[in-house]
Amino acid sequence: MQEFINWTVDTIREDKLLAPWLEERKFDWTPLVSKSITNILEKGCSVIIITDSNREWFLNYCLININNKSLNRPFLPFYDFKSFYSKLEQVKNEDDISFIKDMLNISFPNGYVFWYIGRGQDPRAIIPKISKNSFLWLLDDEQQDAFNLRSSDEALDMKLLQMFRLYNKTISAALFAEINVEN
Repeated sequence: MQEFINWTVDTIREDKLLAPWLEERKFDWTPLVSKSITNILEKGCSVIIITDSNREWFLNYCLININNKSLNRPFLPFYDFKSFYSKLEQVKNEDDISFIKDMLNISFPNGYVFWYIGRGQDPRAIIPKISKNSFLWLLDDEQQDAFNLRSSDEALDMKLLQMFRLYNKTISAALFAEINVEN
């Protein structure tokens, strides 16, 4: 079993569709991915994906590809938050958040985590940013325990696709005991 950070670097270097910028950010990347995959595979949490409106295309891409049959692995519990609650932009106070969390606690008795991709100041980011164990890919917002990017980056869409590719490969490697993401 290969050490997670070494596996990450080797995978970035060997996969021609992944770019060197990810290797430069490996120390930002690996702890966040480790926590995310541990929540899914060891704690049995479901993943609820939320994006800002400009990244909805990416949410659809993730949902189509995360459980692609060609991966030859069990389907994993990734869901679009809009399928549970479509008016996230209208959440205004702690009561609204509490009602949503109550619904999710009933729906996911094994637990759930948010995966948020988008601007940190977007109204859709409120719940994921205040929730424990969220997997945050934040744009234009510097937050600890998040992978921070810039929306002004010309290569942003490509970077998101590369990050997803690496994340998906990491899930498979952890699922098939090639790596231990906790090390």
